[in-house]
Amino acid sequence: MPSSREILNVQVGQAGNQVGETFWQMLLAEHGIDNSGTYRGNDPLQLQRAGVYFDEIIDGSTTRYVPRSVQVDLEAGVCNRLRGGILGDLFRPDTYLHSESGAGNNWAKGYYTEGAELVDSILDIVRRQAETCDALQGFQILHSLGGGTGAGLGSLLLSKLREEFPDRMMATFSVLPSPKVSETIVEPYNAMLSVHQLVDNSDLTICIDNEALYDICTKTMKIPNPNFENLNNLIAQVMCGVSTSLRFPGQLNGDLRKLGMNLVPFPRLHFLMPSYAPFYDPKAKHFEGTSVAELTKALFDRKNLLVACDPRFGRYLTAATIFRGNISSREAEVAVHDLQAKNSQHFVEWIPDNVSVSLVRVPPVGQTQSATALSNSTAIQELFKRTLENFSVMFKRRAFLHWYTGEGMDIMEFSEAENNTRDLIAEYQQYQEATADEEEVEYEEEPSQEAEEQ
Repeated sequence: MPSSREILNVQVGQAGNQVGETFWQMLLAEHGIDNSGTYRGNDPLQLQRAGVYFDEIIDGSTTRYVPRSVQVDLEAGVCNRLRGGILGDLFRPDTYLHSESGAGNNWAKGYYTEGAELVDSILDIVRRQAETCDALQGFQILHSLGGGTGAGLGSLLLSKLREEFPDRMMATFSVLPSPKVSETIVEPYNAMLSVHQLVDNSDLTICIDNEALYDICTKTMKIPNPNFENLNNLIAQVMCGVSTSLRFPGQLNGDLRKLGMNLVPFPRLHFLMPSYAPFYDPKAKHFEGTSVAELTKALFDRKNLLVACDPRFGRYLTAATIFRGNISSREAEVAVHDLQAKNSQHFVEWIPDNVSVSLVRVPPVGQTQSATALSNSTAIQELFKRTLENFSVMFKRRAFLHWYTGEGMDIMEFSEAENNTRDLIAEYQQYQEATADEEEVEYEEEPSQEAEEQ
């Protein structure tokens, strides 16, 4: 297997591990590997870059593909379910780590007390996995921001990995809480404290929220009462789509750093909105068009976004589109160009060619064509505003704070997180309103100030 730049997956907390399980199942299917790690496929492309996510273990005459992954939780339940489930034989036994106490939906427990006791042993496992890599490109962390473990311990791990591997990419798939699908009352606190950490320590954060997933299931796929399995399936589809250009030979965005380079114009604005097409009601499969133009249009349609915000209220700074299947590059380029020309008011004009197009011949299992997009749009501030409002309402009254200060947290951290998020929203707003001429003026003024000082 030719050496490929490896990614190490870390799944934290209940949501992270459940999404992770679905993600690995899809990944196995796409690479033609069975649940025990044995290759059963017949397409040489499947193994060409399997090394990005899998370690190849040769034992005598048999070769096994083992996920490069660490499964972490502060209670035993989810890890035990994974061990006992259909992927039980797939992961290395020494990559499961859990304590017994649980984080009780408390960010401070995950970050300061329970999580802090576990973090060194997690880093040992990560180091061991990183040492076997030829060229580790970075980490992907799967977690949710509403609870205690994924949010608190997830943030702690992110900052520790940042310290230890400062030159590697940190990508997170973060499930944000949404008011309609709320699990606990302190979600806004946990989410706010996590966003505060993500702004500073992550390079790419792919935002997903339950409300949008729920809408896709009920409205588009016509599933009357979606369960977590349905929601996780959507997330896994998008994760497979996003990582396609890393896992199969394609023409563009061959690794996380290139993806980041094309998508993040300012270091703090690295929160991306994923979208996927086609999503359809299985009964209506025969009536769905999958022409390249239709796929492209769907990617920029609110209905296909995995975050509940409306891109029409913001402007796209950048976007990356990834097409899968037998699609000609000219067709894809033209479709994207046409869409941009028709909706030019929704794309900032001071970043020319701000939508990249990559093509991968291997389609997802069971489909002939699909497309995924990651967009960096100023509309995502809606998401942060929503969390900020819910946070401020409780924080003004200091409600529930004793749970956090009891674990040794300082109230100042809440205020800092609040201010950091306010600044983030203001930055998005600033670039939403920026025009091409105005940027030029600012740029010209700077040298003249320096000249004056001299």
